[in-house]
Amino acid sequence: MGEIRKTYDIEFKRKAVAMFLEEGPTEEELIMAIEQYIYFYNHERFQQKLNNLSPIEFRTKVA
Repeated sequence: MGEIRKTYDIEFKRKAVAMFLEEGPTEEELIMAIEQYIYFYNHERFQQKLNNLSPIEFRTKVA
């Protein structure tokens, strides 16, 4: 599971750097990239310390 996160993080950073180096992202592109990362971070990123659940799944299960 950690490998998926690592790959996604690397790809996200690569896209972000490429956008800035080329011509810079538009405000909409930047907002969309940040929203996609936040969604991934909260919904798709599984953590061992949370019993291999995403943060949202863990909060839902605990509540």
